[in-house]
Amino acid sequence: MTIKRLATVLAVLGGLFLLYAGTSFLLAPQATAEGFGLPTWPQGQGEGEAFLQVKGVRDIGFAGVILVLLLAGQRKALGLAMAAMAVVPVGDMLIVLSEGGPAATAYGVHGLAAAVVVVTAGLLLRERSAGA
Repeated sequence: MTIKRLATVLAVLGGLFLLYAGTSFLLAPQATAEGFGLPTWPQGQGEGEAFLQVKGVRDIGFAGVILVLLLAGQRKALGLAMAAMAVVPVGDMLIVLSEGGPAATAYGVHGLAAAVVVVTAGLLLRERSAGA
C-alpha cells in the first residue's frame, strides 16, 4: 500500500469516525458519554446533555474539515489541519486523567486517537513533500 493510499484511508476513517461520534453525542448524549472517560457529567436542567451536544457538534465540524479538504484534493492543507487538530484528543486525554477518569480510556481512546491523527498528518505531509 502506498503512502498516499494509507493516508487517504486513515483520513477517511478518521472523518467517518468523527461523524459517527458527533452524531452519537447529538442523538444519545448520556449513553455515548460513558465511553469518553470522565467519571461524572453535569446534571440537571439539560446542562449535561447540552455540554455533550456541543462535543457532538465539534466532532461533526472536524469530520467536515477532514472530508471536505480530502474531497477538494487539498492534501497538504489536510495534513496541516490534522496536525493542528491533534491537540484536541491530547487535551481530552489530559482532562480525563486530571479528573480521575480511567487511565485505560484516557490512553486507549484519546491517546490512541491523538497518535493516529499525528501519524495521518505526517503521512499526508510526507507524501506531498516526496512528490507522491
